[in-house]
Amino acid sequence: MANKKLHVWLPLLFSIIMVVGMVVGYKLRENSGVKNFFTISNKSPMQEVLDLIRLRYVDKVPVDSIGDRAINNLLHQLDPHSVFIAASDIDYVNEDLRGNFSGIGIEFQMFYDTVNVINVLPGGPSAKAGLLVGDKFIKVNDSITIAGKKLQVEDIRKLLRGENGSPVKLTILRNRQLLPITVNRGTIAVPSVDAAYMINPVTGFIHINKFSETTYREFMQALEKLKAQKMEKLILDLRGNGGGLLSQAVNIADEFLDDNKLIVYTQGSHVPKNEYRSKRPGLFEEGALVLLLDEGSASASEVLGGALQDWDRATVVGRRSFGKGLVQEQFELSDGSALRLTVARYYTPLGRNIQKPYAEGYDKYEEEVMQRFHNGEVLKGDTTKRTGPAFKTPKGRVVYGGGAVTPDIYVPFDTASMGKDVMKLFVKGTLSNFIYTYFIEHKQQFEQYKKTTELAAKFKAGETEWNALKSFAVRDSIDLNKATAKDKAYIIKRIPALVARQMWRYEGYYEVMNRTDDFVQKALGVLK
Repeated sequence: MANKKLHVWLPLLFSIIMVVGMVVGYKLRENSGVKNFFTISNKSPMQEVLDLIRLRYVDKVPVDSIGDRAINNLLHQLDPHSVFIAASDIDYVNEDLRGNFSGIGIEFQMFYDTVNVINVLPGGPSAKAGLLVGDKFIKVNDSITIAGKKLQVEDIRKLLRGENGSPVKLTILRNRQLLPITVNRGTIAVPSVDAAYMINPVTGFIHINKFSETTYREFMQALEKLKAQKMEKLILDLRGNGGGLLSQAVNIADEFLDDNKLIVYTQGSHVPKNEYRSKRPGLFEEGALVLLLDEGSASASEVLGGALQDWDRATVVGRRSFGKGLVQEQFELSDGSALRLTVARYYTPLGRNIQKPYAEGYDKYEEEVMQRFHNGEVLKGDTTKRTGPAFKTPKGRVVYGGGAVTPDIYVPFDTASMGKDVMKLFVKGTLSNFIYTYFIEHKQQFEQYKKTTELAAKFKAGETEWNALKSFAVRDSIDLNKATAKDKAYIIKRIPALVARQMWRYEGYYEVMNRTDDFVQKALGVLK
């Protein structure tokens, strides 16, 4: 009987003891002065701070954006190239490397609060729907009026992009008439090979603007096309190419290098050494090759340039490259955002690490390229910095590490002394806006030219175009009356090439511009 009573009262006894223990514990917590005593929390201090800001701060603030900035500030303490990508930006960031996106296939520009179509992708969704260069957007999807509003480029991009195959209804203004046009969105390629053509009967020219998932395939198509045209020599232009996917640069290097040559190797504290070598017979292993680099050439561009220079396979012409020798790996986070974290350094075949110093902090690192313009480096080849150790190539040439790829033949920047008002033409986009409006006003004249060679031969920019530009620039508070003769000549020389870009995109631009471009002319001299 006693055992039965014990079985009945034992659970109640345990409950009483537990309650008493909780009360005692709570009193101890009060007396201890420690607010998280007996409290379990998995939140980091950063998350707790953000929560307090969200719940207690005097004003409403975008806490998520504060958190994003805090993470990036933390990453900047590590190196300049580790970066946090918000979930809202991930698609836009990744599409640049993917090489395509879903949209309507136009280039647009804002003129006086109105979206103008400045280019229509041939064969793209907008071309099929009948959009023309010069059309102005008034409404999107019937109800969203965009004319007369100060919208950001990103706002317009979000309206025009969407799911592949989905329609977007546009109201456009053409010849003072409102027209409804429906465009079905499609996959829009973002080419990384801007131009590939024969610059003379034996010399080809290829310009690559980045290294995306499609770059090697585009490059091979371009190379095969030029080989079919009896190309014996090649100018490979990587000016302004900020890099991208390492694998694409390695594959392209393989087309120039024979045997089992080392192209690049990577190594980090938590990443073992990994070598990338040429594996297959290349399509252009023996022809004369010149590589063009400048201060805008970075990362994968420097991998390719460093490998070809180390093996004496190419003559590098131009100016010292950017100097990015760090390798990032992208990690997906739980909320859809991503972290691109530096995990290794890359080294050229001779062992050069061409990452420039960043010990003075992020801001100094970002300003380093501009300092080259202030200290005269871009004007004189003998001032090009050689801060790292010297290496000898198989043929005995001396090359340097410790900060970018230094060219074998230097090309000075011919506009370093450009006046402030002339510089504003580029900073404000005034020159490109002028080219568009000038093209629209003289459309019948320019459409008579069926090839870039015709435009280059027959259209000579001069005083008429300069005076038109002066009048146009006044709208942006730019006074060109004080421009020097050198600045004036510099701008006039570029007008035909910019018109060619308006008509034939970048292929047209390079075909016209290269006729007088200092880099290309120097490269042609090397190849002779």
